[in-house]
Amino acid sequence: MIVRHVAVNVFLWLGVALVLISCLGVLVFGSVYDRLHFSAPAILGSICIAAAVVIHEDFSLIGDKAILIAAFLLIASPLVGHATARSARQAERGDWRIGRDEEIEVEDR
Repeated sequence: MIVRHVAVNVFLWLGVALVLISCLGVLVFGSVYDRLHFSAPAILGSICIAAAVVIHEDFSLIGDKAILIAAFLLIASPLVGHATARSARQAERGDWRIGRDEEIEVEDR
């Protein structure tokens, strides 16, 4: 029982710390693209919090809902990040595609 309690606390504090770091990064950085990079750890934080709920509540209705929410965030977050970056680029340049005046460096394999 004590191991389970320690595991719940570790996952919960790790999840809260990751979400707080994400919020702090979004608050501090000025560029929209930098802010998008700092939104990624919040997904890992939500997965850790969901793991803490599942460890505490087992696979009950509450645990299943926590898994479902974490899976939704894991799937939806990259889509929202891509849409945000694309709309920010469109607002800056007028088009999301690479312009003729831009030099893009491509690595050869």
